[in-house]
Amino acid sequence: MTRNAKRPVPRPANGFSLVELMVVLFIIGLLATVVALNVIPAGDKARVVKARTDIASLESAMETYRLDIGTYPGQGEGLGALKSPPANLPVPESYRAGGYVKDIPNDPWGHPYQYAVPGRSNRPFEVFSLGADGKPGGSDLDADIYAQKN
Repeated sequence: MTRNAKRPVPRPANGFSLVELMVVLFIIGLLATVVALNVIPAGDKARVVKARTDIASLESAMETYRLDIGTYPGQGEGLGALKSPPANLPVPESYRAGGYVKDIPNDPWGHPYQYAVPGRSNRPFEVFSLGADGKPGGSDLDADIYAQKN
């Protein structure tokens, strides 16, 4: 070989090694887990807050109904009395045109809100949600939800 002959210069490899890619994927997985663990419970709390807000709104409409009609709807008439006048109203012209609510929403879990006459603690009525499981009682997210904390 001559003195001036050029030797091939090794070129650096382009791209990342498998180990480097695995480390990056592991770090991304850890970050996603931490974010998910902090964000998912916030959604559950938001559902409970929304249910309490809906219940307070329905109870407020119920109070307006009582002021106009003179009494709360019976158990059989339920929350539907807020949207359309019950058949047995003593003075039907007292019922507000258009009703007292535009729509009766379902709770954040898709179950209808409940109406009880009388309510707990000597209340004349109560509007509540059966919680995530849609069954009476329960604990945590499955607990019944009232406008006021239980």
